Amino acid sequence: MTLIRRLMPQTAIARAAVLGLLLLSALWLWAEPGWAGFANYFGFRALYMQYSGVLAIGSMSACMLLALRPRAVERPLGGLDKMYRLHKWLGITALLTAVAHWWLGQGTKWMVGWGWIERRPRGPRPPPVDQGVVEAFLGQWRRLAEDVGEWAFYAAALLMVLALVKRFPYRWFAKTHQLLALGYLALVAHSVVLTKFSYWSTPLGVVLALMLAGGSGAAVWVLLGRVGARRRVGAQVQASEHFGAIDTLSTELQLDAGWPGHAAGQFAFVTVDRREGGHPYTMASAWDPATRRVRFVTKALGDHTRELPRLLQPGTRVTVEGPYGCFDFEDGRERQVWVGAGIGITPFIARLEQLARRPVDQRPAQVDLIHPTAVEEPAALARLRQAALAAGVRLHVLVDTRDGRLDTARLQALVPDWARASVWFCGPAAFGQALWRGLSAAGLARQD
Repeated sequence: MTLIRRLMPQTAIARAAVLGLLLLSALWLWAEPGWAGFANYFGFRALYMQYSGVLAIGSMSACMLLALRPRAVERPLGGLDKMYRLHKWLGITALLTAVAHWWLGQGTKWMVGWGWIERRPRGPRPPPVDQGVVEAFLGQWRRLAEDVGEWAFYAAALLMVLALVKRFPYRWFAKTHQLLALGYLALVAHSVVLTKFSYWSTPLGVVLALMLAGGSGAAVWVLLGRVGARRRVGAQVQASEHFGAIDTLSTELQLDAGWPGHAAGQFAFVTVDRREGGHPYTMASAWDPATRRVRFVTKALGDHTRELPRLLQPGTRVTVEGPYGCFDFEDGRERQVWVGAGIGITPFIARLEQLARRPVDQRPAQVDLIHPTAVEEPAALARLRQAALAAGVRLHVLVDTRDGRLDTARLQALVPDWARASVWFCGPAAFGQALWRGLSAAGLARQD
């Protein structure tokens, strides 16, 4: 009994984040054998400013590398949507550890002024230590690096907070988030100068150098607007149809040569206006290289999507980047249950089209598709029923006002042999988590 990806707790990304932080921590402990050997607050401050700085710049470097949408880690992490979730949590980690780093630096001065801690007595100057050429060169830039790091931290912290504000408009999020790459490059310079010089000759220094180099290259790529450039093709709008009752637009595009094809359930970034940037939409059609056509179904959920019926007129040129995602239905199970809630029906429409093209003996033995919807749109539902019939899939349409809401008990009643099936879900996250809790309590196992 398996509940596939979108209903699962995000174990893969949680493990990746925790293992990364543990690795950096272990390397720091190796590089700093005296990590517990401080005699007072100032000794603690000197040590743990370095530790918090390592965690902060390491997390930011990983964020920058993930911003490139690397294919190599997409499937191990469960798809680009999960990769971006890891990106988000690493960003939050970077923000929290950077705040701790900043407080150890700036807060100490304030705590001395407030009388919370006693100023460290000034003793005789230690004798000068012989330094190599590189260490001496970096030492000349310490004061500048401190100032640059402080102001870059303020800017980056503000941009990170804005990125976490859900009401912040997407077009401004995309622009301000890109500016984080500049802040990151300033913090790289800060880190190179102020990281304890002895660290660079340890495994921590090797890993840190690789992360800073990779992150810097990624930051430059982001600033040049080249992320995903090799996966972009032009396209032209062929037809569009608006379903007023559910405020949803179906758009058919003719893709230029170069699209590699896609699996049902994958998504792409579509750029209609360069100032707005690319928005991710799930493809609602199976791939046919003979026609090179793709269909997107988008619901008006914000300013940009409300403008799409006006913007996506036949003949309009757009850019499509992808495909991305691992929601591909390939789990080797003969019995499947699909739940497409609201606009979450989109990947299942593509899968229905894909199955309809296959011989009957190459389809899953039995599939139930449950489509809960708040509003009944007769034209859209008629097409869905036709597609399900052609694919040999049993369809259950639940209109909230007529049939009530879907819950675990209702799903079990609709599909009595649900325990033999894998369950695929696309829709609102809270709804998915509620189904996951109910089905897992009834005995459904988790698959990573």
